[in-house]
Amino acid sequence: MNLKIEELNQVASQVRRDIVRMVHGCQSGHPGGSLGCADFLVALYFHVLQHHTKFNMDGNNEDLFFLSNGHISPVWYSVLARSGYFDASELASFRKLNSRLQGHPTTHEHLPGVRIASGSLGQGMSVAIGAALTKKLNQDDGLVFSLHGDGELQEGQIWEAAMYAPHNKVDNLISTIDVNGQQIDGSTENVLSLGNLRAKWEAFGWDVLTMNGNDMTDVVRVLELAKSKTNKGKPILILMETMMGNGVDFMMHTHKWHGTAPNDEQLAIALTQLHETIGDY
Repeated sequence: MNLKIEELNQVASQVRRDIVRMVHGCQSGHPGGSLGCADFLVALYFHVLQHHTKFNMDGNNEDLFFLSNGHISPVWYSVLARSGYFDASELASFRKLNSRLQGHPTTHEHLPGVRIASGSLGQGMSVAIGAALTKKLNQDDGLVFSLHGDGELQEGQIWEAAMYAPHNKVDNLISTIDVNGQQIDGSTENVLSLGNLRAKWEAFGWDVLTMNGNDMTDVVRVLELAKSKTNKGKPILILMETMMGNGVDFMMHTHKWHGTAPNDEQLAIALTQLHETIGDY
């Protein structure tokens, strides 16, 4: 797929509707970060990623994506369904018994599009590096993308991966950090300050870009720029500034909606702010 900006925005609006309805339906889940990352994942799957919806676990001869901050599964499930990996009607089963759409993505349910179990924060970059190195060994031109939360950078394994990738010239990797400044217990600044992220990643040897993650035009521009910088000796790191809860006014500017489900009244208010564009499931 290679949708235009207006079309991408329409899909993103529908994805945000899916998110709030999914989390409301089971009264559990993480709407805040999911809403903030909707534009990024829609741009990735509907414009940038070279991928096959006829799912193959090996992912040969296509680009791969790994979600490291697995608690934002609602947005990923919605994007996978809307891009054709499985029927959108299955979104109604989110976090319910015997569902393939668990709160954190898993592999034993064999949900198309999911290659690793994620949600134990800090692990996804290591997996993405392994996949990227495998592609190099197989002379596979596909790229590897990963997404991480800024609070996730408080995990030590991230920094081991940050050292490993530049040292081994893993230059077919594009990792993005969702910099929304919020985590479950408050702001990242108050919980454990992350400092100057650009300076840190550049010091580790990454090629660092910045992105407005809630402006579809900028998301597409920076992702295309990142692709142009691959295979030049350095891994690519995108610092993506987003607003947690973006699109629903009462969910923004607070960490409260990191992992809180809307009630019936709140869902109704949220849906009035999010346009139905390609049909609710």
